[in-house]
Amino acid sequence: MGRERAGWPRERLFVHGPDVLSESELLALLLGTGVRQRTSLDLANRLMHEASSLRDLAAQGVRDFTRVEGIGPGKAARLAAAFELGRRLRRTPREASVTFRSPSDVHREYAPIMADLRREIFRVILLNTAHVRIGDFVASEGGIASSIVEPRLIFRRAILDHAAAVICIHNHPSGNPEPSKEDVAVTRQIVLAGQVVGIPLRDHVIIASDTFTSMAQRGLLTP
Repeated sequence: MGRERAGWPRERLFVHGPDVLSESELLALLLGTGVRQRTSLDLANRLMHEASSLRDLAAQGVRDFTRVEGIGPGKAARLAAAFELGRRLRRTPREASVTFRSPSDVHREYAPIMADLRREIFRVILLNTAHVRIGDFVASEGGIASSIVEPRLIFRRAILDHAAAVICIHNHPSGNPEPSKEDVAVTRQIVLAGQVVGIPLRDHVIIASDTFTSMAQRGLLTP
C-alpha cells in the first residue's frame, strides 16, 4: 500500500497539474488499480516498455493491451477508449473553412488523426476555387499495407458537393513516406478521371508518422 501511494500520480496531478506527470503516470491513472504485487504504475511502465513509443501504444488494438500480464478487458477498454477520445478530440475543432495552399498545410491538419493509424486510410479533401475546404471524406479503408480506391467514387462525391478541386491523402503505417508503385498508379488514375470531369487533383499527400511526401512536389501528377 505504501509503495502504491509513494508516487501516486493522482495526488501529483491535483497538486501540480497533469503537465508534470510522465506518460507512465498518466497511463497509471487510466488503469486505476494494480494487481497482486504490481501497482498500476508498474503495469503502465510495462506497457511503455512493450511499445516503442506512446504513439505506437496508441495505435494498438484493445486486445493487444491484454497481452501484458495484469491488463484485463476492463483496463484494456479504458486505454482504448482514452486513445480514441484523443484522436476524436484532435479532429473536433476542424472547421470547413481551412485553406490548403501547400502539402505542409495538409500534413499539419491531418497528421494528428492519421499518423498513428495501423491501417491505411484514403481520405479526400474537397476544395472550392479559393483552395478552401468545403468537406472531406474517407474513400477507402484498407488493411495493414494497402487500400483500394476507385476514382469514380471520389469524383461522384466531388461533383455532388460542387468541388472545384480535390486533394487526396493516405497514411503509411510503416512510417515510410515513399510512394509505392501502387500509390503512383492510383494517383495517375485519379488525375485522368479528374481531367475527364473537370475537377483537378491538386496533390496526393502520403502521411507517415511525423513526415510526409507530396506527389505534386515529386512531379507524379502527370497521367
